[in-house]
Amino acid sequence: MRISMVSEHASPLAALGGVDAGGQNVHVAALSTALARRGHHVTVYTRRDADDLPERVPILPRLEVVHVEAGPACHVPKDELLPFMAQLADGISNDWGERPPDVVHGHFWMSGLAALDAARRGGTDARVPVVQTFHALGTVKRRHQGVEDTSPVERQWLEPSVARSADRIIATCSDEVFELKAMGIDTARISIAPCGVDLGLFSGSGPREGRTGTHRILSVGRLVPRKGVDLVVRALPLLRDAGFGDVELLIVGGGGDPEALGADPEARRLLAIADAVGVRRQVRLRGQVRREAMPGIFRSADAVVCTPWYEPFGIVPLEAMACGVPVVAAAVGGLRDTIVDRRTGILVPAQDPAAIAEALAELLADPGLRAELGRAGQKRALARYSWDRVAAETEKAYQHTLAGSAAARRLEPVEGAAL
Repeated sequence: MRISMVSEHASPLAALGGVDAGGQNVHVAALSTALARRGHHVTVYTRRDADDLPERVPILPRLEVVHVEAGPACHVPKDELLPFMAQLADGISNDWGERPPDVVHGHFWMSGLAALDAARRGGTDARVPVVQTFHALGTVKRRHQGVEDTSPVERQWLEPSVARSADRIIATCSDEVFELKAMGIDTARISIAPCGVDLGLFSGSGPREGRTGTHRILSVGRLVPRKGVDLVVRALPLLRDAGFGDVELLIVGGGGDPEALGADPEARRLLAIADAVGVRRQVRLRGQVRREAMPGIFRSADAVVCTPWYEPFGIVPLEAMACGVPVVAAAVGGLRDTIVDRRTGILVPAQDPAAIAEALAELLADPGLRAELGRAGQKRALARYSWDRVAAETEKAYQHTLAGSAAARRLEPVEGAAL
């Protein structure tokens, strides 16, 4: 199968941890790699965001990344990329030429616009089938962020249009299916394929990074308010009151090294909160870390805390589970699929520092419980979330899409035929 991936702002080649780099970059890179290893030919189209990027970058014998001229060749925040989607569609369609792919898969709503546009320009009579993964829905973002949502206003009608126009939607969790159904999308056109985890990199065996306190809890992700890291900071004095004062909170994420975090507004806000609640000495901001170093950091923690306001899926909890570390997670979005409460981790109500502190105190007080949850989480990650399994489920969605498109073409009236 010839597959075109479209990921307008999240290049699989991008370094993780920047403002607009994160889970989608990992998802597109890992899924494309797994599909190529299953024998498919995969081309990932992304926007050129630097002058020195080559047009084509081969990754594997059947996988390459193509940088398309769409707007200025520099970093542009993803919420400002909408005006360049027609140019992205131009570049994709031109690269296809007279040999379009079997399927085109858009990642994020703006990529869906470009994918649909390119599919309509195909050089053959039959339109290229379009599969769409949203990664995050604007309806959910607006609900939780309100006036702080920086999405362009056009997203309110263009995203549902993408959902209605795509041949199939691949949701990453059951919560997303409910959101799409509320938008009026026929659930018969929705498949579910979760995010995955690199089980070759993230495992329970290997070195552990040293730590300074008796206990370490870990938060990993971009430094933006919606990730809820401030909730973990606010839980620390409550943990101290419960008898766990010697606890180090290590925060990994954000751009650059720890020194560069001084210019990061969210880093400054988190440290100000830590000062205000009297736990500044317990909080360490690490900044961006090489992905290869993360397993040792995960294994050094007693627990990983993931408490965002909302979360379409969340790769960090999977990486922690694969390393055998229990997760305390907010009961929101895809985290409710990933974490089995009291079996592979502990789910807590959203935006509740007291509940976070209570769950952490229970784990820190009971090494046996930590080990039990860690083992169960690792078993779940191995059984359900390998990228090869995710690729197989995605492949099945493609096959359903192609079969549906073929059936639709058979039902189309032949021009000039007698009625």
